[in-house]
Amino acid sequence: MTRIFSRSDKLVIASHNPGKVSEIRALLTPLRIEVIGADELGLTEPEETGKTFTENAELKARLAAEASGLPALADDSGMALSALGGAPGIYSARWAGPEKDFSAAIQRVNDALLMTGSLDRSCSFVCVLSLAWPDGHIESFEGRVSGTAVFPPRGTNGFGYDPIFQPTGYNLTFGEMVPQDKHAMSHRAHAFSQLLEQCLLPA
Repeated sequence: MTRIFSRSDKLVIASHNPGKVSEIRALLTPLRIEVIGADELGLTEPEETGKTFTENAELKARLAAEASGLPALADDSGMALSALGGAPGIYSARWAGPEKDFSAAIQRVNDALLMTGSLDRSCSFVCVLSLAWPDGHIESFEGRVSGTAVFPPRGTNGFGYDPIFQPTGYNLTFGEMVPQDKHAMSHRAHAFSQLLEQCLLPA
């Protein structure tokens, strides 16, 4: 049975990525849930040893909940390109290196695509949100949005691979969209809508 989050609890966002924290905080703001970032609590960033988005999200949420004694929400997300067999996938952040240089990561994606000789630029953004409680209980939800990888990158909004991701049916990349438009239809928004319906909205 799905567990409901108590509005009286504070919620830890188990991420050290400022872009993700900002985006998740914006999604939670209308619910008037008190949110605390992992950095604010001095939580260490765990090594992501999972083989799937779900495994990594649950690992991060579980460790943050255990360390803080509070419910914790973790996100694991990435860009999966068809021509690259789903890469960078769960390694999307690691392609940016320890400096988290996503300009370099985007160039690496372009180089990898050119090396395949394929003209296929279809891709998807995938996000898994996991909500964990200190007693070990976890609820996880996956969101996905399809699109096309475009080069050169376009736009300065968002973060990560947003400047090269053009969602299906749109002429703008996530990097060109205003945050409100992206938040309304992103992979994270799709996962969040499920989390909202199952764990946050019920009284």
